[in-house]
This record gives sequence, C-alpha cells and structure tokens, in this order.
Amino acid sequence: MEVENKQDFEDICKSEIDSDIRVKQELPVIVDSIVDSSLNNGGFTHIDYEPLPSKEKVVLIINKFLEILFPGYFSKEKINPVNIKYYIGKNVTELYELLSDQISCSIRHDCIRFKAPCGDCTKKGQFATIDILKSVTELRKTLTDDIKAVYDGDPAAKSYDEIIFSYPGLYAISVYRIANLLYAAKVPLLPRIMTEYAHSKTGIDIHPGAEIGTRFVIDHGTGVVIGETTIIGNNVRIYQGVTIGALSLPRGSIESLKNIKRHPTIEDDVIIYAGATILGGETVIGKGTTIGGNVWLTDSVPSNTRVFIKEPELSFN
Repeated sequence: MEVENKQDFEDICKSEIDSDIRVKQELPVIVDSIVDSSLNNGGFTHIDYEPLPSKEKVVLIINKFLEILFPGYFSKEKINPVNIKYYIGKNVTELYELLSDQISCSIRHDCIRFKAPCGDCTKKGQFATIDILKSVTELRKTLTDDIKAVYDGDPAAKSYDEIIFSYPGLYAISVYRIANLLYAAKVPLLPRIMTEYAHSKTGIDIHPGAEIGTRFVIDHGTGVVIGETTIIGNNVRIYQGVTIGALSLPRGSIESLKNIKRHPTIEDDVIIYAGATILGGETVIGKGTTIGGNVWLTDSVPSNTRVFIKEPELSFN
C-alpha cells in the first residue's frame, strides 16, 4: 500500500502494533493450557529435578570416540608422534567426563522410572565408563579388521582413508560397536540413542543388542535393518536394503517376547545381496552361503548353499 504522508505512515504502524498486542494477549492462555496438560499427564513429559540424558551430548560422545578410535582423521588439530600422548590423554579425559555423566543420568532415570532404591548412580556411571574405555584398544583392532574387509571386497575403494572418511557402512558399524559396549554394560537409553543417530545419518538401522563378529561389511547400506537379537558371525558382507528382522508378532504378546530370540543367526562367510529379507529367531543361514537379491526367507538354509530367485521372464513390446 502506498503511504502518502508521514501521518499515514504513523497511523499504519500504530495499527499494526495494537493488533500485535491484542494477538499476544492470547499467549498466556495458551501457556496455561499446555502447562496444565503437562502437569496432569497429558501426553509424554519428563518434569523432574533430575535431568534426562542429553541427545546433544550423546552426539559429542560419538564424535569423541571416533577421534580416539581413528586418531588424526576426525580431529581439528594436527596429530604427530610428539603430541599424540597429549592428544589421546586430553580426549580420553574429556570422553570420561562426558560419558560418565550421561551414563549416570541414564541409570538415575531408570531408578526413578522403576521406583528403585538409590543405587549410587554417579559411582556406577564412573566405573562403567572406565570399563568401557578399557575396551577401546580391542575395539580399534576390530574396526581395523572391518576396514580391511571393506577394502578387500570393494574394487571402488581407493584407500583405507577413503573408507574411514566417507563410507556410511563403516560409520554405522563404528557407532554400533561403541553402542554395543554400552549395551553389554546394561547402560539404559544411551546405546539406542547412539545407533538411532547413526541411522538418521546413514539410513542403516543396527540395534545395539545385535551380536556381530569381525570383518563385517555393509556395502552401500541404505535401508539395512539388523534387529536386536540378531547373531552375525565373522566375515559377513551385506548390501543395501537387507532386512535381518523378526516375524510379525501376535497382538498382546510383545512383553512376553522381549527377552526371546526373535531375529536370525547368520553364520561365518555369508554374503547377502540387495533387498533380501531374512526373518525369525529360529532361522539360521549356514556358513559360506550366498543369499541373492530380493530373496524372502523365514526358514533356515544349510551351509555352502546358493539361494536365488528364479530369473523372471522379461517382455519387450
């Protein structure tokens, strides 16, 4: 709208200010409604003096782990043989502070949730963190084997550096292996937050409770799902879109099946091609077997077997 003089301009501004004030008068009513809903169990809330774990800090923990697991790759500073002890010492100390605090928050949250007696959550977090950090050297060896397996099986990989920097499969496996340490230590919440963060970045969904052997490769990776009670042996390679999951569960049976093996066992030296779906806790894929693309399996397969869908008949019109 064209303003002809200063008075018209001032009148319009006053009108807009008055309108804004009238609208904002509705905000206290909205706030009171949301607060009342929150205090009276309307939806999910966590209104307590004890903090929940922080997703932001969990991401910092993942990044700090990666800096320690792969020195020089993810750091902001140059690493050399002279300063590496200082660098590792600084990062391990920072990781200890972050991780022990978040583990303590997770344990304390579970104590409150299940109305358990106070169990010295801070001390438990500290000791659990020390035990996890003691596993870092072994974890580095396992990830080294994973990287070598990627390189050995992928002609497109030009170097180990390329794999570490850019392969989403390795990133998802690295975060899974970190989360699995916490899962094995019975740390609540954090392991799943970690693997779901990796899921959001890579499209690869690995439950931290899965048991996965060495030299594990996820090639390309988008759409891969690996369920909680899955067991995978050594030297296994899977491609994009593979599901290693559970059969459909009867309604009302979820609680009774939570501690039951619901996902398949994949033995050593198995290759599973893109789009394959393997379901069921009693399903075992034998050692040395190859599962072709888009295969659907709910039954076990013997060792050294090739399972493929019969080639469809194509029609060209």
